[in-house]
Amino acid sequence: MGKNILVITGSPRKNGNSEMLADAFIKGAQSAGHETSKFEAAFKKINGCLACDKCWSADRACAAGDEFSKAEPLLEKADMIVFAFPLYWFSFPAQIKAFIDKLYAYLKTDAKRPLKIKSSAMLIAAGDENISVLDGIKKSFGFISSYMKWDNLGTLEAIGINVEGEIKETDYLAKAEEFGKQIISN
Repeated sequence: MGKNILVITGSPRKNGNSEMLADAFIKGAQSAGHETSKFEAAFKKINGCLACDKCWSADRACAAGDEFSKAEPLLEKADMIVFAFPLYWFSFPAQIKAFIDKLYAYLKTDAKRPLKIKSSAMLIAAGDENISVLDGIKKSFGFISSYMKWDNLGTLEAIGINVEGEIKETDYLAKAEEFGKQIISN
């Protein structure tokens, strides 16, 4: 039986390079028998955590009631989460960071609907050709995965990709599809 994989995209550019990576990964995962969902965080109104500590006071994870609530059903049925985004200032774009901040609610001891996610991965499109620009984001994601108790299955790094559609001229889409195919069911 395959995994249920949730792919969170964070590019504000529709059909951008990182979204193409996500779609290629999804194609590979589906061909390997996994169920997939995609949540386009960049096109939702998701605010960062307000530190109100009122998680679960309504019938949702975040009391603030923004569009993060639309992701909750997908999160709660997922076995794996994959973040796909362009690298912004050596880190997550704000759209992904706000989504990650909201995961705090699921760490609370009174979480009404705990997550069953066991593994995670990242797909990153970076304009810079120096692979070391990804050092910080990879370290941060390693900490996030550890904190959430997810097995970090790794990162696909598409470097030197900046211009819209440029990724089509590389082998990164094939690599993303292969990454999706190689996800193992537990």
